[in-house]
Amino acid sequence: MAAKLRKGDKVIVLAGKDKGKTGEISSVDPKSGKAVVDGINIAIRHVKQSQTTQGGRTPKAMPVDLSNLAIVDKNGKATRVGFRMEGDKKVRFAKTTGDAL
Repeated sequence: MAAKLRKGDKVIVLAGKDKGKTGEISSVDPKSGKAVVDGINIAIRHVKQSQTTQGGRTPKAMPVDLSNLAIVDKNGKATRVGFRMEGDKKVRFAKTTGDAL
């Protein structure tokens, strides 16, 4: 099945503690159905000091379930993703506006 959400897509969070926030997808794990979004679902990770790195508390974006994300169309609204053939290429399009993504 083709991926509805991909790396680099601008998305909005539909549910959870960061509901309503927007960000860009930095990585997607299709096997677990999760994606890491910049600035969303931030957790504090404690890093031990070593000779090369400074230790301390570092914020890290944790994965979010794909079902809690929706792609943002050109109007800034959440939309669903559809697929259609343009010529001999399969392209994604926004259901609200009909524009190719």
